[in-house]
Amino acid sequence: MSDNKVSPLKSFLAGGFGGVCLVAAGHPLDTIKVRLQTMPKPAPNQAPLYKGTFDCAKQTIMKEGFFGLYKGMAAPIVGVTPMYAVCFFGFSVGKKMQQTHPTEHLNLLQIFNAGMLAGVFTTAIMAPGERIKCLLQVGLPLYTHIMLKP
Repeated sequence: MSDNKVSPLKSFLAGGFGGVCLVAAGHPLDTIKVRLQTMPKPAPNQAPLYKGTFDCAKQTIMKEGFFGLYKGMAAPIVGVTPMYAVCFFGFSVGKKMQQTHPTEHLNLLQIFNAGMLAGVFTTAIMAPGERIKCLLQVGLPLYTHIMLKP
């Protein structure tokens, strides 16, 4: 096989699968981070809800089971496949915009610029999903945060 072309479908599926693995590995730590960030401020002379990272993990597992660490994971998984597809698309567009011919090798600054464009493309997909995920992780109903109170 002398054709070195990579199938866009293969890249799409590989990126999606890699993203799902990324979420599965990192989501428990993200859940702990969000819970620590959003825990209520303790009253004077009262201990905080969590003593730290390991205490938060321990309490979550004891109260909700191991899968409590995976609360709110559906939103990032649903967003992962299109996010990576759009990211790779943005990087490709960024590279093509700077190339004078298809086989031209880019320098580090040009690769950096292509990466920045990929980040711009990706932001439109990531921001709403991140907000939903954080609300689900702390167990707050989504509808209470949609309306802004004066």
